Amino acid sequence: MNKDFLMKPVQSVKTVGPRRAATLQRIGIFTVKDLLYHFPRRYEDRTRLSPAGACAHGETATVRGKVLAAQDLKPRRGLTITKLAVHDGFGIFYAVWFNQPFIKKSLAPGKMIYVTGKVDKSFGAIQVTVEDYDLDDGSDSLSAGRLVPVYPLTEQLNQRQLRVMVKTALEGLNNQALEFLPEEITKKYNLPRLAKALSQAHFPDHEKEAGAARKRFIFEELFLFQLVLAVRKRDISGSEKAHRYQPEGDLLRLYKENLPFQLTRGQLKAWEEISRDLDSPRPMHRLLQGDVGAGKTVVSAMTMIRAVESGLQGVLMAPTEILAEQHYLGMKRDLAAIGVEMGLLTGGARKKERERLLERLADGELKLLVGTHALIQEDVNFQKLGLVIVDEQHRFGVRQRATLGRKGDLPDTLVMTATPIPRTLALTLYGDLDISIIGELPPGRTPVRTYAALPGALHKALSLIRQQVNQGRQAYIVCPLVEESEKVDLKASVDLAADLASSEFKDFKVGLLHGRMKSDEKEEIMSLFREGEIKVLVSTTVIEVGVDIPNATVMLIMDAERFGLAQLHQLRGRVGRGGYQSYCVLIANPKTDEGRARLKAMTQTSDGFALAEEDLRLRGPGEFHGTRQSGLPEFKIADLLRDWKALEAAREEAQAFVQKDPYFKSAESRALLEEMHARFGSGNYIEA
Repeated sequence: MNKDFLMKPVQSVKTVGPRRAATLQRIGIFTVKDLLYHFPRRYEDRTRLSPAGACAHGETATVRGKVLAAQDLKPRRGLTITKLAVHDGFGIFYAVWFNQPFIKKSLAPGKMIYVTGKVDKSFGAIQVTVEDYDLDDGSDSLSAGRLVPVYPLTEQLNQRQLRVMVKTALEGLNNQALEFLPEEITKKYNLPRLAKALSQAHFPDHEKEAGAARKRFIFEELFLFQLVLAVRKRDISGSEKAHRYQPEGDLLRLYKENLPFQLTRGQLKAWEEISRDLDSPRPMHRLLQGDVGAGKTVVSAMTMIRAVESGLQGVLMAPTEILAEQHYLGMKRDLAAIGVEMGLLTGGARKKERERLLERLADGELKLLVGTHALIQEDVNFQKLGLVIVDEQHRFGVRQRATLGRKGDLPDTLVMTATPIPRTLALTLYGDLDISIIGELPPGRTPVRTYAALPGALHKALSLIRQQVNQGRQAYIVCPLVEESEKVDLKASVDLAADLASSEFKDFKVGLLHGRMKSDEKEEIMSLFREGEIKVLVSTTVIEVGVDIPNATVMLIMDAERFGLAQLHQLRGRVGRGGYQSYCVLIANPKTDEGRARLKAMTQTSDGFALAEEDLRLRGPGEFHGTRQSGLPEFKIADLLRDWKALEAAREEAQAFVQKDPYFKSAESRALLEEMHARFGSGNYIEA
C-alpha cells in the first residue's frame, strides 16, 4: 500500500482544509486511509438521463440541462428559495433549493448542470426539488450519469463534497496502492487487488464491480482479524507455563462430597477438558459456555480449588459489582466449609480494607480473589497467579483479559459465559480459545412458565406476584433503560416502585435498584433482597447475569419489546433457581414483526442456544448481546451473520497462513503484519 500517502492526515488531500478536516474527524476520518475506507452505504443508479417532462410526478430522477436564469425568493423570514430555470433540450423546468443562496452565484446562466431530485408537476410548471447536483464541464461527473456513491455523513458535510474528497484522494494514490493480501488468496477467491478495489468501491463502472470490491473488503477485514486470533493462538500453544498442578487432593474431594447434588454429564465433561488443560505444560485458554443455571460456577470453583491445592493463586473477574459480590458470597460459603478463604475487590472497596487485602494478596497469604475490572489496576499484585477466570467475557474487551493475565506468568485462563453463542459467532468472538459447553441443566430444575401480555393485563401479573409473595416467595420487576431516554426511564422505574409500594404491594417491602445508585446502596438493597426482607425488587440495572436468589419465582419485565432475546433469556434465568414453579411475564406492545417474533420465541422455548440463533437472525451480530463492547473490532463493512461463509474461509486461510509462516518472515508476510499493526495496534497479542 502506498503507506506514506495513506497515513498522512486527511488535510493533505487537496480539497480538505482545517475546518473540513475537523468535520471529518467527527465520523472517524483522520487519515487519507480512513477517508478511502469510508465506504458508500449504497449506490444510486443515475445512468439513465430523462427530460423532466418525461418523468412521473413524485419520481426521483436525474436531469441534465442548461441554466437560463436564476432568482432568489424570500417568502418569509429565515427562508430563501433559489430557483433556476433550466432547459433540458425538450423544455424548461425549475430546479429548486431551500436556504442555499450561494447556488445562484455558483450556477450562473449558460452553465450545463446535472440535478437529481423529486419531480413535482402539481403546479403546472415542472419543478425538481434538488437533493444533489453537479456541473457538467465535460469531465467525469461524480454525481450523475453513473452509479453514484451515497455515504454516511455528518452535519456540515454533503455528498458532493465527500465524493470530491474521495476522488482527489484516489488520484493522489496514483494507482500505487501496494497490496498486502497474499496473491494466492486474492487469486483463489477471485478478489480484486487493492488499488482497483478502492476505486471500484467508491466509483464503480458497474454493479458487478461494486460487488467484487465489496467482497474483497469484507474478506480483508475478516482475514486480518482472524490472523490476530491465529497469532494469539500460536503464542499460547507455543509457550510453556511456569507452574504445574498437583493431582486432585483432599480439598477437591471434600468440596465435591459437600455438594448437595450430583454433577451433570455436561459438568463432568467440561471438568475433564479443563483438568486436561491444567495438567498440560501449555497455558489453558478455554471458553466455558453454558445456559443460564447450567452450573458453570461449580466447575469454576473446582478449578480454583485445584489452583489452591497446587500452591497457586486464582482470580475471578466479573463485569459488575453485583455479579462479583454474588460470586463471592456463593463461593465463600462453600469454600469456607473446606477451609479455603476468598477475598472481594471492587471499585467501592474502602481504602484501609483495600490496602490490607492487596498486602495479603502480594505476600501470597490470600489465595483466591473475586472482583470487577478494579482487579486490573496497577497496584494489584499477586505472589503466584496461576489461574484467571473471566465471567461474561463479552462485557470486557480482549485487552482487559490480557491485562489481567499479565499479572501472572502465563496463567491458565478460563472464560465463562451464560450467553449461549451460536458457533459461528463463538469462532469470531473467541477464536483463540478452546470451547467447552455444558449442554443440560441440573436435574430438578422446573422449567419457567413464560407468558407475553399486553400492558392492559398488568394487573393480572401483579396479582400473580402478590399470590407468590403470600406463599413466601419473592419477585423481580425489571424496567428497561435506554440511554437516549435514561432520565425518563429512571423516573418511570422510581415512580413504579413508589406506586406499587403505596397501593398494590403496600403490605410488604418493595426495593428499588438502578444504575445511578452508589455501590454500597446497591449492595444494601441486594442483601435485603437476598435475606428475604425485600419481597419485590424493581430494577433498571441489568441484573441479567449471575444474581442467584433461589426464593424468587416471578420475573415481570416491563416494555419487554425493548430488550433483545439474549437479554430476555438472561433475565428469565434469574427465576426458577429453587425447587418452586416459577413464572416470567413479558408485558409488551410490539409494533414490529421482529418484536412480535422475539416474544413468540421466548414463550415457545427455554433453550438458550435456539434463542441465540433466533436473536442473531432477527437482530444481526452487531447488536447481539453487546458484542460492540466485546473487544471485537467495529467491522466497517463485514457482517458476521450475513458473511459467515467468508468468515469461515478467512479463519481457515488465517490458520493455514500462520502455520506456514508463524513469525511473518517473508516479504509478503511483513506487509500483512504491518497492516495488522495499523488496524489493531501492536499489542502483545500480535508481536511476532
